Amino acid sequence: MLNNIYKKIHNKYSTLFKFIFFLRYLFGIFFISVVLFITIPHFFDFKKNSEIFQKYLLEAYGLKLNKYENIKYNSLPTPRLEIQNAELNIEQDSLKINVKSLIIYPKLLSIYNYKNFEIKKIILDKSKISLSDSDLVILINYFHNLKNKITFKELDLTINKNIEFLLRLEKIYLTNFGYNKNIIKGKIFDKKFKISVSSEYDNINFKLLKTGITININFNKVKKASQISGIFKSKFLNSNLKFNFDYDDEKLKIYNSYFRNKDLSFSNESSITYRPFFNSRSIFKLEDINLKILKEINFNKILTSKKLIQKINTQNKIHFKSKKFNNKLIDDLDLNIDLNYGRLIYSKKILILENLFLCEGNINLLEENPILYFDCSIDSKDKKKFLKEFSIKYKSKNESFKLNVKGNINILNNRINFKIITMNKDYKATKEDLNYFAKKFEDMLFDKNFFEIFNFEKIKDFILEIS
Repeated sequence: MLNNIYKKIHNKYSTLFKFIFFLRYLFGIFFISVVLFITIPHFFDFKKNSEIFQKYLLEAYGLKLNKYENIKYNSLPTPRLEIQNAELNIEQDSLKINVKSLIIYPKLLSIYNYKNFEIKKIILDKSKISLSDSDLVILINYFHNLKNKITFKELDLTINKNIEFLLRLEKIYLTNFGYNKNIIKGKIFDKKFKISVSSEYDNINFKLLKTGITININFNKVKKASQISGIFKSKFLNSNLKFNFDYDDEKLKIYNSYFRNKDLSFSNESSITYRPFFNSRSIFKLEDINLKILKEINFNKILTSKKLIQKINTQNKIHFKSKKFNNKLIDDLDLNIDLNYGRLIYSKKILILENLFLCEGNINLLEENPILYFDCSIDSKDKKKFLKEFSIKYKSKNESFKLNVKGNINILNNRINFKIITMNKDYKATKEDLNYFAKKFEDMLFDKNFFEIFNFEKIKDFILEIS
């Protein structure tokens, strides 16, 4: 029965079966041909034709291939050429790129036809670029203006300023085509980041992943080729920062700036000049500050960066005016801080209910044990009102009070030395008094670190002790 059925099917569809069996030979021939087509180039010496690759890279990608170690052909998963340990330059600006593996994806027929050699895309895998901050725009313009397909994988980018290290970005991935176009991924400070750039290149969004830090920059239309302006917004550590900026080859100007978190809020205007010499000028208007944050400043750690301190030239003005119905002790504060080549000069004026505090001095931060010199005074028309601010009772009314104090503080060893203390015109502290005041100051205000002297309760106890 089964044999009869088989014979009927075979007789009726014998032509179809013969055609199918014939196709298997065609498929076999096709498969063998494809295998031979993509494997034969393994036996080619591509170094003999390196000039062709060099010429195409220069014309199509603006990359000058200076030297390389080897040219290797790989057939799987897709045919490609790998130029190993290559040194490249961006043609016009001679920006050097060291690449461990420059992968070229040629069109299939180009492997056999060098006269019409064409490339579909290239990948620079594990490359390194070291450049100055001023040359960074060269790399950006190159990538932005390039029409042919290119991808950087695990790019390490080192940015220097005046030959000294400034910043390093590691394992960068970026491409100018496909789904990940205008997206940059990598690591900075051992943290992964992601940058998204708009198609018009007028918006940049930066995220430091798993940290809550985000930065958004909106660029204005370019009016001058050398000038960039826009709006900067950032969120980090529960803080918000926003400002407008103007940037050119010599200066960065910051204005309409506002910073806010639970401990500090201020607005400021800054002008940072970096050519021919670095210098900055800033005006800060404090709206609110929690003095406890000063205790978190580690002076010892700051002073270890003496090379950096030596290069900072900055002038800063800080102003604070207490709002009405605010419980802040200080009504008005004007503070000037100038730092030049490691020497910090300061002057401050504080107003507390018409009681005037003046103080000025200096410190050389480059010394092994920096000494803060000070010359301060308190001028009050009513001593009773003044002491009342510290919850200290005093009987006499309308009694003037003028105190002058000169001395110095060793901020690392928590030591103070009073040189002169005078009060009104009838008191000048003796040497024994000066030593007594210094000991009480160190015991009560200077028992932990420099910023403990801003503790209100300790100031109150100190005044009670010496009164």
